[in-house]
Amino acid sequence: MTRSRTARLLRSLSLWVMIALIGGLLVGAAAQAWGVTEGAETFVVVEALGQLWLNALRMTIIPLVFSLLVTGIASIADAAATGRLALKAVVVFALMLVGATIYGILASQGLHALWPIDPAGGQLLLAGAGGDAVVRESVSGGGLTAFLTSLAPSNPVRAAAEDAILGIVVFAIVFGFATTRLPDRLRQPLTTFFEAVSETMVVIVHWVLLAAPFGVFALSVGVGLRAGLGAAGVLGHYVALVVLALIGLILLTYVVAVVFGRLGLARFAGGVAPAQVVAFSTQSSLACLPVMVDRAKNALGVSSATAGLVLPLAVAVFRITSPVANLAVCIYVAHLHGIALSPGVLMAGGIAAVAISVGTVGLPGQVSFFASIAPIALAMGLPLEVLPLLLAVEVVPDIFRTIGNVTADLAAARIVEGGDAAGEV
Repeated sequence: MTRSRTARLLRSLSLWVMIALIGGLLVGAAAQAWGVTEGAETFVVVEALGQLWLNALRMTIIPLVFSLLVTGIASIADAAATGRLALKAVVVFALMLVGATIYGILASQGLHALWPIDPAGGQLLLAGAGGDAVVRESVSGGGLTAFLTSLAPSNPVRAAAEDAILGIVVFAIVFGFATTRLPDRLRQPLTTFFEAVSETMVVIVHWVLLAAPFGVFALSVGVGLRAGLGAAGVLGHYVALVVLALIGLILLTYVVAVVFGRLGLARFAGGVAPAQVVAFSTQSSLACLPVMVDRAKNALGVSSATAGLVLPLAVAVFRITSPVANLAVCIYVAHLHGIALSPGVLMAGGIAAVAISVGTVGLPGQVSFFASIAPIALAMGLPLEVLPLLLAVEVVPDIFRTIGNVTADLAAARIVEGGDAAGEV
């Protein structure tokens, strides 16, 4: 099965997963209304099947994250080595990612301060989603000293076994950059091996996601049984906060493009609008590439050479919405569980979010959701049990993720081009 066909299949599953979520909530709520207790044998078996599905997803996290980071860093290093223009593009991508990560933390925390989670609804959702799950010890829970020492795991194998994801991420980054210093005869087999590992993990995740409607249904039955329909409002609140954070990022990207790309706001907005329409309809940055190249050259004053290099590179290695949306999810989970987010915890999440954004670019939305958010949640010491329910309502945020990525890609191309934009729209 080709990657594009697989991506289309996974997108078609989104509707079924949403139907499964709603159906599970209704079945559980109906059982609650009929006086069925959560200890009923049938529902125990159903929830066990849901937990089995969740565990099948979780087993791929460490090998997938490590292999994706190694191959992602190798691809960025190869691109930067191809010339000055590519190196400039990589620097622009890196600066925009760091800025987006800082914004993502501040925006999500601010949104929760302005519009907090309804305590009653949050407790209902947690009660149904295994809210008594053990909260993992954060890598930064012991202060700055503990945070710094966690960046270099003394035993990477033990760190992987203990879900000490931040140390694994740092080790994978160092390992990835180290591979770029090897001669070709050693580097190519090594990167090919990790590419094969990542592709194998993705295949496994695809298999697991084929059962997503059943897994989400099984998990949401338990939510409906314990919480009735009271949890639905919390899921809507979650979608609203993530979308608001992404809209803020898109607006901020306009400002960056105007200031550093040296062109008018109306011109940039008009130039990117057709690409945003395609992004809205396809939810695929790759599908937007032809129209992005056209708009960059004919509307934004970007040369053919810059557009032809920067935009394909951006689609391959740059996804500015990844740290913003992923941190928004993790921060929501933290607030849902009432977990305090210290500066060290947020820093750990930010580092993981930036690194993970490099590795997960190009994966279908359903795959990248768990592959990117779960490691960040582990780095912040957060439970994972509620993530499948959030995956079920990812359809709307994913639209804004793609629109934000396409907007940032065109802004980056304009910035890399440099100088004042010539010509008229």
